[in-house]
Amino acid sequence: MTITFDAPTLNAPSLNLMVDVRFTPTGTPLAVRYDGGIWTVDPELDTMHWFTRDSWWDTRTTAPRGVGNVVDIEHWRIQVRLSSNSALRTFLLRRDPTSTQWLLDGIDDAS
Repeated sequence: MTITFDAPTLNAPSLNLMVDVRFTPTGTPLAVRYDGGIWTVDPELDTMHWFTRDSWWDTRTTAPRGVGNVVDIEHWRIQVRLSSNSALRTFLLRRDPTSTQWLLDGIDDAS
């Protein structure tokens, strides 16, 4: 599912923690390494995927040369579990346009 401007928000404050994300061959998040554990995406629940725009002209003096897309910020909202019997949590992931590193933007109870 891809959504645009009306991105969902979480109650948790922005964390901005770097995390490792493993993806399926089709490009959907499969697992997230966070806080010493591997959080598995629940395949039974829908994930949300959308893009927002970065106003690079407000944050940088010039766009980097040779970089294609400098404005699309990628987001994922996923439901994860630390183990098969642990509580379901919602992770909000973000990747800035000029980065390959994913950031954990928020965590919330999935209820």
